Order: sequence, then C-alpha cells, then structure tokens
Amino acid sequence: MRILGIDPGFERLGIAILEKNKSDKKERVVFSGCFKTSSKLEFSERLNLIGKEINKIIREYKPEVLAIETLFLNTNQKTVMRVAEARGVVVYEGAQAGLRIFEASPPQIKIATTGYGRANKTQIMKMVKILVEIGKNKTSDDELDAIAIALTAFAHIRN
Repeated sequence: MRILGIDPGFERLGIAILEKNKSDKKERVVFSGCFKTSSKLEFSERLNLIGKEINKIIREYKPEVLAIETLFLNTNQKTVMRVAEARGVVVYEGAQAGLRIFEASPPQIKIATTGYGRANKTQIMKMVKILVEIGKNKTSDDELDAIAIALTAFAHIRN
C-alpha cells in the first residue's frame, strides 16, 4: 500500500509517499519533500500551484490513500483560513484521483509516532527518524511532519 502524507500549508507544503508491502517489516519512504510557493505570488496562484503539484505527485507515485493533518486553531485567523484553503485544494485533488482520504489530528499523530499524545516536536521528529529510514539531508519540519502523518495513516489502517 502507498500513502501520500501531507502537512498542509500555503507557503510550505510537506509531502511524503510511504509504502509498505505485506513482506515489509516497516514502512519505507519512497519520496519526501517540501513544496514551497512564493509570497510574491497572488494567493490564488499559490493554490493553483499546490493543486498542480499534488496532482503531479499522485500521477507519478499512484498512492491509494491521502493522509492529511486536520487544522488546529491558533491565534492568527488569517493564517488558519489560508491553510484551510490550501488543505481544501489538496483534499480535492485526492478525491478527484479516487484516493481514500484519511484525516488525523495533531494528538493522533503524536500518539501514533511516539505513543504520547502530548509529545513535543523534537520527540516526534526523533521517532520519525527511528521508525523509517530517512536520509540525513531530510531535516525540513514540514517534510518530517508529512512522514509522521503517513505513518499515522498506516497505524490506523492496519488496525
């Protein structure tokens, strides 16, 4: 099974493709990266670029599931709204491609990766690096978050 994990954002979008076959002992990172859009572009163009990138990733890697983090509310409502719009573009592209959509909250991701629902960012990143083999150049929080989200989907789908 292949899962596309997404850490949603409009400036930086964490993307990861994880795979696990029946013969595999653990999940394997097929691709991961951080897609960035320029703040100099109109917001609508940024959303368009995000949609095109997700569409391209889906066509190239052919995942079966789209795993995406649910939004948590913070004090900046403008940012939350824009991330929600970017998230909507991603979910739309996944649905258009016929992917199963799996949504996980931050506490669910923390529990799936560390076993503790109040784990901090450092603990999550450390466990992600233990759970899957990642190149040393993979240090983007967004990218590692996308891997954690995909791992969460695997944990839930397996159960």
